[in-house]
Amino acid sequence: MKALVTGANGFTGSHLVRALLDRGIAVVAYVRESSDLSRLDGLAIDYQYGDITNTEKLTEAMQGVDWLFHLAAYVELGIVDAAKMQRANVQGTQAVLAAMQAANVSKMIYCSTIGIFGDTQGETIDETFVRTQKEFSSAYDETKYAAQQLVNQAVANGAHIVSVMPSGIFGADDPHFIPVLKSFKKGVLKVWAGGDRVTGIVHVDDLVEGMLLAIEQAQSGEYFILSASDLTSREMFDVFSQETGVPVPIEAPKPVVKVVANILDVIGRTIGWQPPIDRERAHYVYDRCVRVTGAKAMRELGWKPRSAEQTLREIARSV
Repeated sequence: MKALVTGANGFTGSHLVRALLDRGIAVVAYVRESSDLSRLDGLAIDYQYGDITNTEKLTEAMQGVDWLFHLAAYVELGIVDAAKMQRANVQGTQAVLAAMQAANVSKMIYCSTIGIFGDTQGETIDETFVRTQKEFSSAYDETKYAAQQLVNQAVANGAHIVSVMPSGIFGADDPHFIPVLKSFKKGVLKVWAGGDRVTGIVHVDDLVEGMLLAIEQAQSGEYFILSASDLTSREMFDVFSQETGVPVPIEAPKPVVKVVANILDVIGRTIGWQPPIDRERAHYVYDRCVRVTGAKAMRELGWKPRSAEQTLREIARSV
């Protein structure tokens, strides 16, 4: 058995590679020549190099591959290069699908996002939810939605693809939240914004387990939300405070955060800088609320993720 993983050198991708190797499955890592491969150090895998939009290189890399995991994506909020994101997330997925067909790969997992469902306005939704939000909250949501439509069309044309929709992905080597947690543990993080902001939580290793269960068991075209549960930012910091003894940060007043976000947004766009808060991030903190349930994966795949609280306690102890 052989599996190819796009985005293999990333946070989730590297955990998936290790899980595949642990199962005795040979792994092809499709990465760019310029990729940082430190997360894959020491692993016995086959590296294939190429851009995610290069159908020819992808097809070559997929020769003899049984399973395909498409995780590569440009993931960012705030001030982003929308054209670059479109190329990576939409054109990249288009190239992967074409290569899958050309190489006759039997099964694929597409790593989507709960963002494709749009703002649920606090309603807890499952895989049957039909998007009601007309516009998009970010270039990331828009490009991942467009990529999902390409995947759905490939399924309609006969490809065996299962889509998984993770919520917030956490782990001890998470490049996004761990720096925040380290600052908190050092007592440096004194102020936080949006205590009521809801975040769905899944441990990276549980996400990987869900992907493997899905590729082994699920029918083509199925959607699976992979999220253990959700917590507000205030509840998350309460858990961290209990584990570390560090006081919960003070919540900054919403009007102040909004004003600062607007100012920094203008500065960031003027000088090409990614500020810590901008209009888009403020929108995600205060105005957008996506709540989901992973009950289908638990029921149909036998997925057993650790709880959101357990995930946070584990990473608080590890950093």
